[in-house]
Amino acid sequence: MFNKYKNLSASAQIKVGSGELSGVIVNSHTIGTLKLWDSLTATGTVICNTITFASGERFIPLYNATFNTGLFATIGGTADITIIYN
Repeated sequence: MFNKYKNLSASAQIKVGSGELSGVIVNSHTIGTLKLWDSLTATGTVICNTITFASGERFIPLYNATFNTGLFATIGGTADITIIYN
C-alpha cells in the first residue's frame, strides 16, 4: 500500500475507516501542538495525546500505528503539518 498525505494548519478529519499512521512532518509552527484520534471527530480513542513540537523538529515517526474508525487531528497553536498515512 502506498503512503498518502494531508497537509493541515487547522484541526480536521484526515481519513474515514481503518488505516496506518506513518508519521508527521512539522513544516512550521509557533507553539504548535497535535493530538491524534482514532475517530471521525475530536472524541473517542486517542492515538497519541498532545504532542508539543520542539524547536527545529521536522519529522515525528509513528511506526505504522493502526486506527480503526478514522483519523482526526486536533491542532493547537499555530502549526503547518503534513500527516503521512495509509
